[in-house]
Amino acid sequence: MAQYLILIYETEDSYAQVTPEMWQQMAEAHGRFMEQVKEKGSRIISSEALQPTTTATSIRGDIVTDGPFVETKEALGGYYLIEANDLDHALDIAKLCPAPYGGVEVRPIMDVSAGM
Repeated sequence: MAQYLILIYETEDSYAQVTPEMWQQMAEAHGRFMEQVKEKGSRIISSEALQPTTTATSIRGDIVTDGPFVETKEALGGYYLIEANDLDHALDIAKLCPAPYGGVEVRPIMDVSAGM
């Protein structure tokens, strides 16, 4: 099986108004997603939620600055690293990934084991 990264991009401002009940609903949605991944014959290798971009530190060359590289409407908020049969299988799984304030991007992991 190949590995694919499902990147979750959402508008961070949307989370400023989230109630504890909404956080619980989102946690349940991600729990359902993890079960659906198994049902689809795949597995999650790892997953994490990220702190907001206000906590980011960027480096370009020798220059270190606070914040992300660029301002965007949507920011990377988390990811799932999955195994899937192929890209179509990964896309089928990624369509189920909760991202109520944005969307997801699917990228294959590059196999560098043989050198480049």
